[in-house]
Amino acid sequence: MIRDTWLVFTRQCVLVLRNPVWVFVGIFQPLCFLLLFGPLLDRMPGVGGYEAFVPGLLIQLAMFGSMFVGFALIAELRAGVLERMRVTPVSRLALLLGRCLRDIVSLLVQALILVLIALPFGLDVKITDLALAMAMLALIGLLFSAFSYGVALLVRSEDALAPLLNSLVIPLLLLSGILLPLSLGPGWLQTIAQWNPFSWAVDAARALFAGHPGDPDVWKALVIVGALAVAAATWSAREFARSIR
Repeated sequence: MIRDTWLVFTRQCVLVLRNPVWVFVGIFQPLCFLLLFGPLLDRMPGVGGYEAFVPGLLIQLAMFGSMFVGFALIAELRAGVLERMRVTPVSRLALLLGRCLRDIVSLLVQALILVLIALPFGLDVKITDLALAMAMLALIGLLFSAFSYGVALLVRSEDALAPLLNSLVIPLLLLSGILLPLSLGPGWLQTIAQWNPFSWAVDAARALFAGHPGDPDVWKALVIVGALAVAAATWSAREFARSIR
């Protein structure tokens, strides 16, 4: 399975390298927030600086950058790529893990580019804290990419996949406090946000960028996101196995 995962991963990476523009397209939206929205935070007391804003952008990048990878899988289904896999001995789990690994690597490259661009704006973060934040981003990337692939195998249509994913990701985004801290909102909004696992991830990322790796929010977020990532990967792997028999 490890060999098959590596083969699928390298093939998917070659496809990305042939058209690397998508790596920069994925970072364009958070970069616009960083350059055009970030300077406004200096005039808003109680919001925090770039140590609070950039972690939110990284979580946003992980969510949007990984949620819509299922569209490429639908294109492969239409082209008969997965159909031809039926006659090969390749591990069905590797078909998922290789793609997810490609998505995670692409996500981490985009995240590092965003962090490097934010450094001249005053961002200050320790390497060890940044590495732990990147590990959490990798788990979020695995969660959303596996979920996206699983849903794509179910609906097999871009027209159905797009509104379904948008209907899910927008509430998660707004209830995570990515752009502004949820502490600025009313009590009922904060109560609802407590049930959003990605609000925990945002709080954890901000604690790491503030230099507090021992904050309880960090380990709670890692456990929550890690458990959801394993569940999503398990379900999506079953969908791959069911689709390619």
